Amino acid sequence: MKAKTAFQSKTVMTDLVLPSETNPINNLFGGELLARMDRAASIAARRHSRRIVVTASVNHVAFNRAIPLGSVVTVEAKVSRAFKSSMEVYLDVWIEDRESGESTKANEAIYTFVAVDETGRPVNVPELVPETQLEKERFDGALRRKQLSLVLAGKMKPSEAKELKAIFEIED
Repeated sequence: MKAKTAFQSKTVMTDLVLPSETNPINNLFGGELLARMDRAASIAARRHSRRIVVTASVNHVAFNRAIPLGSVVTVEAKVSRAFKSSMEVYLDVWIEDRESGESTKANEAIYTFVAVDETGRPVNVPELVPETQLEKERFDGALRRKQLSLVLAGKMKPSEAKELKAIFEIED
């Protein structure tokens, strides 16, 4: 299986925030944003694996900035690391200023997907080769995030989480 780059999975979805998608103070519902991010992330994971993918977890979501009614919202998703059958997808959410057209980062999230066959059984996915500095940082962080999730779920002993453990080791 040939390795792929993060760029090959890049998915960009742009849409407008409509009145039916907002809360009483005219900001985009968090659940609506989560659904948009899930769709973009699933496309990115499918582009990387070329298989059916299912959402395994929503690892992190940061609602840093409200997204007002009428905003143009862009969700960018790229696979940040591929494991055996799972893929971490990193998402950045941007809002476009109505007057200047400048984009500002509003939110970010990290989802995990698993590639499956037609019967729902996990299948192997290609390795990911990071190219940019940001992709390398996200790639390295993905292993620590995976180890933390496994430790918290009781599926890995803390002593086995070498990369995670390394960030807490202090040399005198």
